[in-house]
Amino acid sequence: MEKIVIYTDGACSGNPGPGGWGAILMYKDHKKEISGGNKETTNNIMEITAVIEALKLVKENFEAKIEIYSDSAYVVNAFNNGWIYNWRKNNWKTASKEPVKNKELWEELYDFTKKFKIEFIKVKGHSDNEFNNRCDELARSEIKKI
Repeated sequence: MEKIVIYTDGACSGNPGPGGWGAILMYKDHKKEISGGNKETTNNIMEITAVIEALKLVKENFEAKIEIYSDSAYVVNAFNNGWIYNWRKNNWKTASKEPVKNKELWEELYDFTKKFKIEFIKVKGHSDNEFNNRCDELARSEIKKI
């Protein structure tokens, strides 16, 4: 089965503060790096944004698997532990009845999971994973530009 492999990372200098995100998309023998940033943001916003921006580049009719590798437990666990499904069911409230932070971003990311077959995979950050390390470099280089 064909698949797209996506690595993502977000970073923030201060939280909130200037932040950046980076992503690498790999399909067959093609590889594309993307990045961006914001002068006033949070680390979690940058982590979610990295995934969304990468998925925006996937063609609408792509029917194979997409593997998303992230060092963000926040992003990975939201799907793998079912948090996002409970948030939606509870009108975007957490288990403690608080409003879910970054609701608009979560809704946008959730919409991609309806279009594509996506698997979220947790990787250890700042270790020996070359693609995760490269995404971190991309994100941090965006912070330096701000």
